Amino acid sequence: MRSLIYRILIINTLFILLFSGYGIAQTSVTATATAEVIEALRAAEVAALNFGRFSPETSGGEIKITPDGIRTSQGSVSLSGGQYNPASFQLAGQSDATVTINLPQTATTLTNLATGKTMEVYRWETNNVTNTGTGVLTKGTLLLRIGATLKVGTVADNPVGQYSGSYVITFSYN
Repeated sequence: MRSLIYRILIINTLFILLFSGYGIAQTSVTATATAEVIEALRAAEVAALNFGRFSPETSGGEIKITPDGIRTSQGSVSLSGGQYNPASFQLAGQSDATVTINLPQTATTLTNLATGKTMEVYRWETNNVTNTGTGVLTKGTLLLRIGATLKVGTVADNPVGQYSGSYVITFSYN
């Protein structure tokens, strides 16, 4: 009887060892990975933001230039002749790509180098951009016009002279 049990155990063990590999399903596949390098995004300032000539008068106020080039004033600011315009930037890159435009989030200071007096530029806005801050490089290009508001003090705060400053706008592919 013992020999029969040993024979059955040996046969079962051999059966499991011989056929256990067939119960596991396994396969391999060769897959493909791809990448595409696109043109570098380029930006150039075509026109500087220019609030034009004005006089603060008694209490100052604000001057606003829209992306469409419309200039208005509030307070006692008196607008004068001369050239004024929104900033313009030409973007170039991959055709029909979407780009993100990040305007300044804080005020930019314009300084009169002769007196050290300052004014602030804020409330930045642009055209050709969705409310999420993106634009499309139609046929590889996009012209952006950027307007803003200039806070003007009194004549004592902002005496006669040229005021200038710089700001950063960031453009990136989505």
